[in-house]
Amino acid sequence: MKLELRNIEKSFGEKQVLKGITLEAEGGKAFGLLGRNGAGKTTTIRILMNVFGSDGGEILFDGAPIDYRSVQFGYLPEERGLYPKKKIIDQLTYFAELKGMETAEAVKSIDYWLARLEMTEYRNKRLDTLSKGNQQKIQLITALAHDPQIIILDEPFSGLDPVNAMLLKDVVKEEIGRGKIVLFSSHQMSYIEEFCDSIAILNQGKVAIAGELNEIKRNYPRNRLVVRSQQKEQIMKELGAVCKDMESDAFMITLSSPEDKSNVIKRLAESYDIDEVKVFEPSLGDIFVEHAGENI
Repeated sequence: MKLELRNIEKSFGEKQVLKGITLEAEGGKAFGLLGRNGAGKTTTIRILMNVFGSDGGEILFDGAPIDYRSVQFGYLPEERGLYPKKKIIDQLTYFAELKGMETAEAVKSIDYWLARLEMTEYRNKRLDTLSKGNQQKIQLITALAHDPQIIILDEPFSGLDPVNAMLLKDVVKEEIGRGKIVLFSSHQMSYIEEFCDSIAILNQGKVAIAGELNEIKRNYPRNRLVVRSQQKEQIMKELGAVCKDMESDAFMITLSSPEDKSNVIKRLAESYDIDEVKVFEPSLGDIFVEHAGENI
């Protein structure tokens, strides 16, 4: 499966919110949609899900204009939208039926997901009797029970303790393994970095940078070395301004040219007790800060 957004534009009144968004996501992979608040993520997601239309551009699914009658979406919103006073099984069944499932089929799927997420004991409870984390898992079932081709997860790990976060990680990996298109929107960079093969960072309604995350990292200048050594202070003092302090026993050396790597590494190894030397690659957080600023 392949999902493409081509040159999507959207204005509200005189304010243009999206200015030609072009993205591409594939089945069996996770895609991270990032940006600061107001960058256009939510508007992009709503247009993708046909909540409202765009002013220009097109959305393709497997190379053809998307048919919302046949392509199913599963959406986990950042703001929860379930009924606190209603019995869990009743409202989960209701939402699954809204997605076109027959009642018996819906209940079977819901019971599977309740068991998978270790929530069976709450099947006949009211939602407001559950913890925030368990309510999050119930909300997730509404996104998965109808077996959608495209799954959109907006801040999916919000409110989850480490054990439940690990359970959700396993579920997401299973869905990716089944060939689903999974879109993440989150400010928790560690999760995006763990799951996503490709990313797009939006800034003021434009795509600031997009592509495979590993490729984006490799395209950064490879003229910086991260060095770990118990002789950190001595080395930094002797090398001077080319060094930048990092955490613990680590520091960074900025080279005049990437071609100097071999000579510098050899000199360090011969002169000092070095525990580790590696080429610095920016984290996703570093990339986000660079590309999600006020201006692009």
